[in-house]
Amino acid sequence: MNYILFDDNVRNNLLPFTFLRTVADIRVGILTIREKWEKHLGVKTSSLTEGYLSKKYPIVQDTQNILINGSVFPNERLVEEVKNLGPNQVLVSDETIIAMYVNLKGLKTMSFDCSGNKEESITTNNLKLKLNFLWDIFRLNDAALREDYLLLTKGRNSHVLSKTNKIIGNDIFIEKGANIECAVLNSTDGPIYIGHDAEIMEGSLVRGPFALCDHAVLKMGAKIYGGTTIGPYSKVGGEVSNSVVFGYSNKAHDGFLGNSVIGEWCNIGADSNNSNLKNNYEEVKLWNYATTKFENTGMQFCGLIMGDHSKCGINTMFNTGTVVGVSASIFGAGFQRNFIPSFSWGGVNGFVNYEINKAIDVAKRVMTRRNMKFDEIEDEILRTIYDKTLQYKFI
Repeated sequence: MNYILFDDNVRNNLLPFTFLRTVADIRVGILTIREKWEKHLGVKTSSLTEGYLSKKYPIVQDTQNILINGSVFPNERLVEEVKNLGPNQVLVSDETIIAMYVNLKGLKTMSFDCSGNKEESITTNNLKLKLNFLWDIFRLNDAALREDYLLLTKGRNSHVLSKTNKIIGNDIFIEKGANIECAVLNSTDGPIYIGHDAEIMEGSLVRGPFALCDHAVLKMGAKIYGGTTIGPYSKVGGEVSNSVVFGYSNKAHDGFLGNSVIGEWCNIGADSNNSNLKNNYEEVKLWNYATTKFENTGMQFCGLIMGDHSKCGINTMFNTGTVVGVSASIFGAGFQRNFIPSFSWGGVNGFVNYEINKAIDVAKRVMTRRNMKFDEIEDEILRTIYDKTLQYKFI
């Protein structure tokens, strides 16, 4: 069977992260949502997404296809229901379409309408986790991390930890090539997963649930609290709590990051901090691209949302519930505004336009340092986002 992950109508709620990726390529837990489905299904998937992203995430079409909602997290029971779908069947939970069986004609014309008379609607009670809003990424990270840990470690043996480490609890899994010395790892409250060739330097204190993905690094003396994921090839130091770093990003120095999500190719300057709790303990409001206004999260704890390729200078201070777009460069003393549009350059004293050619030059240099190629597709996507986000600079 050919499986295709599609972006549902929550995509705009998940901007700025879905400017450069499909919903399914958001990392929550140890794996991205796509990686979770592929692990469960045992096959590769393709994507049905926005036109400007289709070159990076091309769709694979077959005579028979099952489309899966890319914002839905798989679990064993849900996967079985998806796999058992037949022609003209739709799997739903309340008003959420989870999956649909579509032939090639229906896929090409996109005439498949689950409200029609020809489709059989099947209701499931097995939908457990789904992304609907930005804050769901860190809010659901604890639960997703626990599920991914079981999925990745089932029937496998962990590599042995060095005796220089202090181990508390039994739910610790170390992949081949990981290097950990003189650290304290406490899995009493949740599992700890250390990926291939990852490194935890001396003096680090880690509480689970926690994931350090492949080739990522915890710098000396890092203090990590539960519900945190550090994505592949990222470098993190200082204090971090209930946060997700997608990958290829650096927060290498002291400073606090809490209840936050950091995209790819970001850099957070030394001694930068975010607030994750308002002084009056009110629920936090967060910028929403879909409604172009600040929406109540219903949460007391909500920190920094930073889109891909954005960076901040040393000693930057972020307000509770701050959203930063794509390719922003932020610096200067004092608390920053709590919505910083994409391709903005500046800080408390005001922002100017970050010229697209300069932003692309920086992106090329940053990716080249990690032996990654910034190609024509990446160039085209960034230029498209630049045009799409000009409207927000006047808000």
